[in-house]
Amino acid sequence: MRLNAKVTSLTQRDGTYVVTTGDEEIKATQIVVATGPFQDPSVPPIADGLDETVTQIHSANYRNPAQLAEGRVLVVGGGNSGFQIAEELAARRKVDLAVGKRVPALPQRPLGKDLFWWLSGIGFMKVNTDSRLGRKLAKRDVLIGSSPRRLRRSGVTLRKRLTNAVGRRATFEDGSEQDIDAIVWATGYRPDFSWIDVASVRDERGGIVHRRGVTDAPGLFFIGLTWQYTRGSALIGFVGDDAAFIAGRFGSQLETRAGLAQMDSERR
Repeated sequence: MRLNAKVTSLTQRDGTYVVTTGDEEIKATQIVVATGPFQDPSVPPIADGLDETVTQIHSANYRNPAQLAEGRVLVVGGGNSGFQIAEELAARRKVDLAVGKRVPALPQRPLGKDLFWWLSGIGFMKVNTDSRLGRKLAKRDVLIGSSPRRLRRSGVTLRKRLTNAVGRRATFEDGSEQDIDAIVWATGYRPDFSWIDVASVRDERGGIVHRRGVTDAPGLFFIGLTWQYTRGSALIGFVGDDAAFIAGRFGSQLETRAGLAQMDSERR
């Protein structure tokens, strides 16, 4: 195990994978990329129009309200992070939440049991991308433990999609405006696999081409991608199924290589 060793590239050389870190090269015949899907925090271009006196932070770097300037805060993003951060900030600040698209909301503990206990029990966490339902669900998101009604009770003002930001003023899709002192971009992430230079692994948009984490490049696997196979593929509590699958493929390839080597040795 190598700590503090940031990987800068993954390439192939003479049939072997070469992983480059800051000061060394590591060679291997099989690689598992477990960096997940959340590499590059996404901030919309309209952020450039805000005055430098407006504190800006992405949810990836948000830790607590003390990071933000005093005054009115705008949180942008209608996912779990946006709702949770807005609710926390509302305890001490005037907060607006700009939501571009409403998504279904589910309670965290219905009838006293955690939501994922119920989802596991009814088989939802096993629904996979081989099924029509799985492919449909993979295109949707859901709020867990938050809702517009709960936020309004906390004092948060819900806004339409943010369409423009100039100086200290934010403009929303319905034409309303609001002066702000700080903004939290809970606008998600873009995957960044640009450091991987292996033929046939990335598509034209930079995404990974795979089948349940197995790529067309022999010996190159991925784990932890969103909906890699099921809803739980990118969740630490459920990634074990994918890990077991990859480990099985990994082991079978090792055994095949070992068997071929032994047969070659016996012929000699």
